[in-house]
Amino acid sequence: MARLVADAMTRRVVYLPEDTALDEAAQAMRDQGIGDVVVTHGPTMAGIVTDRDIVVRAIAEGLPPAGTTLGAIATRELIMIEQSATVEEAVQAMRSRSVRRLLVCDADRQVVGLISLSDVALVTSSAAA
Repeated sequence: MARLVADAMTRRVVYLPEDTALDEAAQAMRDQGIGDVVVTHGPTMAGIVTDRDIVVRAIAEGLPPAGTTLGAIATRELIMIEQSATVEEAVQAMRSRSVRRLLVCDADRQVVGLISLSDVALVTSSAAA
């Protein structure tokens, strides 16, 4: 039986405004035990930033974490998949778009979670056990 995205996804989604400093965002990720935040512009989702983005797009480029905002390094393309899709479909979407995370939405296109490669790995390893 195919596993569904809804069974593998992380339901906790953290939203931070685009003017949030990177050091503040990194602290929020640490405190929440997560690796990504959805960046907002007012009430609108404006992008996504991962812990890896902070390292590669900011720290490695010499940008100051306290003076650089999420909006400056966010990936603006938000890729969504419905929670009723299979994990295999999510993996295919990640491969075809060269991303490691997808926002998960319900049938009304409301965000209900995130699915990452690590979520997929956990589902795959539990299926093999």
